[in-house]
Amino acid sequence: MKGPSAVSCRRKRGVTRLLWTLFGACLVATVIGYKPVVIVHGLFDSSGVFVELLRFINQSHPGTNVSVIDLFDRSSSLQPLWKQVEGFKEAIYPIMQNAADGVHFICYSQGGLICRGILSTLPNHNVHSFISLSSPQAGQYGDTDYLKYLFPQFMKSNLFHFCYTGVGQRISICNYWKDPHHTDMYVNGSDYLALLNSERPNPNSTVWKKNFLRIKKLVLIGGPDDGVITPWQSSQFGFYNDNETVVEIKDQDLYLRDVFGLKTLNARGDLFLCSMAGVEHVKWHSNDTVFNTCIEKWLV
Repeated sequence: MKGPSAVSCRRKRGVTRLLWTLFGACLVATVIGYKPVVIVHGLFDSSGVFVELLRFINQSHPGTNVSVIDLFDRSSSLQPLWKQVEGFKEAIYPIMQNAADGVHFICYSQGGLICRGILSTLPNHNVHSFISLSSPQAGQYGDTDYLKYLFPQFMKSNLFHFCYTGVGQRISICNYWKDPHHTDMYVNGSDYLALLNSERPNPNSTVWKKNFLRIKKLVLIGGPDDGVITPWQSSQFGFYNDNETVVEIKDQDLYLRDVFGLKTLNARGDLFLCSMAGVEHVKWHSNDTVFNTCIEKWLV
């Protein structure tokens, strides 16, 4: 039988090991200098859905300062995207100012479009990796459960009647609704995506492109089993033509003309696509394989 002194010594050694482990984690974070991470949520979400993603980051990059921006939660996420851009920008800018080496963005679903708005309109941002996680970057056109919930009287084929009006543009999803059969109405009626994509005349397009190209890496993540982003290739800037055939990113006019910098990013070697099957839309941020394969290496 071991005496009290032996038990005490064992406990002290355990505490010492724990302290050294914690010290080592802090030392690694200090030496490597992980950049702060900013997370922006999607439609009908809130900051609380990213518990697993926070755990993944803390395990792989201990000591990382992670900020999940708690704005425009749940039904408030239906507010116009330009309004959300200004709100998120106000919350995120102080984080940027306190990060001399820059920050990383992880922007999920609708949040990816909000982050594009921030990056395009903020001239002195210091975002290093912009990780767009299953976001409809090229637009949305599909009869999903979200659509049926929001607009039970409409289908994808007739939603343009509402979305491309002044009233429709007060609802976030209409800001990026892109009907490939009514392109002229989209170009003239979209107050958000058509401007970001320079699909309609935008006097700020040159400045916005310069701002956007301040990012060091663009990572576009999506997959065929998403079930919400339609077509799923929109998460990687692919989209339907008027026959509803998907045109991939490098054959898209916005890439070929380099209207906001995609072609430049690719020429720099800073554009990365990560596709993964078997992941539903609401699971992207809690799937460890997605994190390990598509996200982790860009958070240094």
